[in-house]
Amino acid sequence: MSLTATLNLSLALPTVHLTKYPPRAAVTRRRVFTVRAIDSNKFLGDFGARDPFPAELESSFGEKVLGFSSTEHKILIPNITALALSQQKCSPVSPSQPPISQEDAQTLARKVVGWRLVNEEGGLKIQCLWKLRDFKCGVELINRISKVAETEGHFPNIYLEQPNHVRAELWTASIGGLSMNDFIVAAKIDEIKTSDLVPRKRVWA
Repeated sequence: MSLTATLNLSLALPTVHLTKYPPRAAVTRRRVFTVRAIDSNKFLGDFGARDPFPAELESSFGEKVLGFSSTEHKILIPNITALALSQQKCSPVSPSQPPISQEDAQTLARKVVGWRLVNEEGGLKIQCLWKLRDFKCGVELINRISKVAETEGHFPNIYLEQPNHVRAELWTASIGGLSMNDFIVAAKIDEIKTSDLVPRKRVWA
C-alpha cells in the first residue's frame, strides 16, 4: 500500500508527488520518499489572464459584470497617515494651525504606550511617567529622551520628580494644544530602551 500526496508548489512550477513506501524490514522504521516531477499543464491547464474571445466581446460581457472593460487600475502608495507614528517625521507647525481636536487626540493617544491625555491651562497635553531604579537611572533616561527630541526638533518638558521618577509632557505651545508632532515624538520615546533602568524584579526561590 502506498500513500501519495500532491504538493502544488506554484502555478508556474510543476506538481510534485511524494510517495511513501512501507519499511523494508520489521526492525527498521524508516520512511523512504521518492520525488517525481509531473507537468502540471496536463492536469491543471493554463493559468493567468487571457484576452477575451470574439464571442465574449460581441456579447458586451464587460457591461454585465461587476466592473467594466475600461476600468482604470491604479497601485496606490501608502501615504504618511498609513505609517506608524514612530516612522514619521516632525514637520513645521504654523501658529495659525488649529490644535488637534479632543476626539482625534484620544484616538492618537491609544497608539502611544503609557501616555495619558490631560487638559491643563485650557489646552490638551500628553504625559508619561516612569519609575526608575534610582536617581542615576532617572538622569540617564532624561539624556536618552533628549537625544530623541533633538533629532526631531520637538522638545518635551521633562521633570525629575522624587529621586527616581521622570515625567515627560508633550504639547505644541505655538498653537496652544496638541499637534501630530507630539504623538510622533511620544511614539519615538516609547522605543527607547529602559529595561536596564527600571527596578529589578524580585525572584523568590
